[in-house]
Amino acid sequence: MKSSLKTKLGRKALERIDLLLLTIESLDLNGSESIYWTSQRLGLEKRFPNRVELWKKRCLNPLRKSSRRGSLTNHDTEALILLICTISNNLYPLLRQLLSSREPENITSQRWSLLNRRFSELVNERMNTRRGSVTKLLQSEYLTKVNRQMILILALSSGPGGVDRLMASLQDQSI
Repeated sequence: MKSSLKTKLGRKALERIDLLLLTIESLDLNGSESIYWTSQRLGLEKRFPNRVELWKKRCLNPLRKSSRRGSLTNHDTEALILLICTISNNLYPLLRQLLSSREPENITSQRWSLLNRRFSELVNERMNTRRGSVTKLLQSEYLTKVNRQMILILALSSGPGGVDRLMASLQDQSI
């Protein structure tokens, strides 16, 4: 993988990467296994030789209950971005259904409700709920906004050029 990241990503980008992975886990009940097996299929075993190493990289998110100090290397960041984009390709039909305005409103609202519930369960389970930003994330109006943003980012990260789009959005400090 050729390094195209110019600088190390900041704290907000680390949080966003972990939130994108949490969103993937919210969409797919076997999401954590899917993330690991996709990493192996992509040949990323040097970066993530086992589930624990993958977990350690995700725990660099300061909002986690058991966070670790440090930052991701550019190669680790690129591997996680490739992983997110590959899984986004696989989940694209579901992402499109969630974002579609052609679906019946009651079905769409049920899907969003399930996603919000699963996402909030994962946040409660894995994040430090004493942190103000996590508490805010769990508020229903903000939770819905964040989930819609994460689904949109995942949809834009799929397909050709998805890696570049995701990398650019993570480097954008204004988001």
